[in-house]
Amino acid sequence: MTTTAGSVENGRAKAVDRHDAPDAETATSIGFVGLGHMGGNMAARFLAAGYDVYGEAQTRESAQDLVDDGLRWRDTPREVAENAEIIFTSLPDDGVLEQVAAGPDGLLAGLGPGKVWVDVSTVSPSASRALAEQVSKLGAAMLDAPVSGSVPQVQTGTLTIMVGGDSDIYARVEPILSVLGTPTHVGENGHGLALKLAINISLAVQMLAFSEGLLMAERSGIDRELAARVMTASPIGSPMLKARAALVLDLPETAWFDVGLMQKDVALALDTARQLRIPLPSAAAADQLLSVARASGYERRDLAALFEVLAHMAGSPSR
Repeated sequence: MTTTAGSVENGRAKAVDRHDAPDAETATSIGFVGLGHMGGNMAARFLAAGYDVYGEAQTRESAQDLVDDGLRWRDTPREVAENAEIIFTSLPDDGVLEQVAAGPDGLLAGLGPGKVWVDVSTVSPSASRALAEQVSKLGAAMLDAPVSGSVPQVQTGTLTIMVGGDSDIYARVEPILSVLGTPTHVGENGHGLALKLAINISLAVQMLAFSEGLLMAERSGIDRELAARVMTASPIGSPMLKARAALVLDLPETAWFDVGLMQKDVALALDTARQLRIPLPSAAAADQLLSVARASGYERRDLAALFEVLAHMAGSPSR
């Protein structure tokens, strides 16, 4: 299945090519709980691809643009799970995930034989595995499918998706995941999350190292924009740094991936490393600066804010 994101309205991806939309009689119904920046844009791509999508979020108002585009609103996670065959969740942390799952109105209460829960959240592998065991007892299946990429990659369907869980269940949902990007089955439950945390160590560390180098170049008298352009064109210029260089030069009010969520992921990686008894020295260094960034009021600003934090630490504000 292919779709083409042709425009963005109200912060959501809008697809214009529906030639591969699922057949109305055989289409899989999709549920989505958690319709924030990432989840909302994922749901938008599924709607644009022609799927029936049932959804729930903290408030209906926050998802009204999706409802206007055809999202079938449901009041509780349970109702979403009862109405859909494949249920996605995109949630900020372990606590919210467990809150959405539990209770009489929770997602678990709506699951049953044949249903699949695909969690694209970045949470702890241990919490995800525990939920997967509960799901299995209900006759359903759960996959952890965290994604690498931010809002622009959701909108263009170019996310990298790491999937943990049963291989046969993965084969069933792979075409659906392909609407969002490139999925890869990496192993059993929890393995997708372990790999996502491994990737996000580099996300934080690269951003910190780039910010350090850019600050040193600027304070040496080199124009900041010129330095950023040369640095991202050099061998260190990963796709992430190339995409975020503009955000470093002009920090936006709306984050692609904010400091608070980044530190949450680094903390999960450090906790996982302690369980595995392995050192993560660069992750620990990034964690320290992320703490400074949060204390300095940047918690909800994009990760690119690390440059400004370093500049202030150096004794004068960035220009």
